[in-house]
Amino acid sequence: MHKQSPKMEIPNHILLGSARDAIKDGHTVTITVKGWSMRPFLEHLRDKVILDNPQGAKIGDAVLAEISSGHFVLHRIIDIKYIQQDNQLDEITLMGDGNIRGTEQCLRKDICGIVTHYIRPNRTILANDLNLIRNIRLWRRLLPIRRFLLIIYKALI
Repeated sequence: MHKQSPKMEIPNHILLGSARDAIKDGHTVTITVKGWSMRPFLEHLRDKVILDNPQGAKIGDAVLAEISSGHFVLHRIIDIKYIQQDNQLDEITLMGDGNIRGTEQCLRKDICGIVTHYIRPNRTILANDLNLIRNIRLWRRLLPIRRFLLIIYKALI
């Protein structure tokens, strides 16, 4: 009989810090999503994402950002205030798809990776898929009623 090894969970600040460093070194990184803040597009411990170099991240993109030392979020860019002198200092506003209020701010230099693929149990969706982009845009416009839609979504899954 084969004894199964115990699972070890690596704290987010270590795991995501390593992911940030790997992306800086030119690698792509696949991570399992933790948390519910990106519902309905990403589900806690069910879905994975592939992250790549965040060069050119724009409004609507899901990104991994270090919003304070060792504190990372995987949220969507909802606004960019462009700074002419140095685009690394552009002010970025983030919000989780599953959030009904509350945003985070960071600078462009704090964005560690951009989601290029959404990996679900039965399929992989490219982040530039037109249907996905259309659904994300619609979801953003539904912010005033998002609370009710999320209640229905949670009841159905």
